[in-house]
Amino acid sequence: MKLGVVITDDAYATQAVGLLQAAVKRGWETRCFLTDTGVRLLNNSAFTSLALSGAVATALCELSVERYEGIDVAPIADRVVVGGQYQDAELVKNSDQILVF
Repeated sequence: MKLGVVITDDAYATQAVGLLQAAVKRGWETRCFLTDTGVRLLNNSAFTSLALSGAVATALCELSVERYEGIDVAPIADRVVVGGQYQDAELVKNSDQILVF
């Protein structure tokens, strides 16, 4: 299973992280794209642990990072792709199932 998760709102951080953790435990290939306030998950230690582990391929919207204060990409910069909607489109194209939060 190739699971794609798009996170557009940090209000769903708990649910999104729980889903990602469950997918990783099942051995699913998991990709995640953060956009809008979803980029605030970079301040969530449970999420960054998943991204740093390499278990979840992570990309994020550069414009969203620039728009919201307090978002620090540096700690996981070598594990994420900072880009734009191309990364979102690529996630959709290469996933069997997609969930959007």
